[in-house]
Amino acid sequence: SRGLGDVYKRQRFMSGNVTIIGCPKLDEGSYTDKLAAIIAANDITSVTVARMEVPCCGGLERTAAEACAQSGKDIPFEVVTFAVNGDVIG
Repeated sequence: SRGLGDVYKRQRFMSGNVTIIGCPKLDEGSYTDKLAAIIAANDITSVTVARMEVPCCGGLERTAAEACAQSGKDIPFEVVTFAVNGDVIG
């Protein structure tokens, strides 16, 4: 069963937001151009990357940062890092 922490995380990061999920280790190609086009073409006011502490998730963070820059929009960019046990650590 899911604990209260799972409910909080779902509300904090997904409720009322558009959620895009990806894995740079398992997916082919880069998300940068596609994500930049999404940001540029829509009324997006901020980007939050919720990632795990594992090294491969750093690629997702870099991709999102590059896409924000490539979009031409100056919007807030935040990264939230989760430990492998689910705790927010940064």
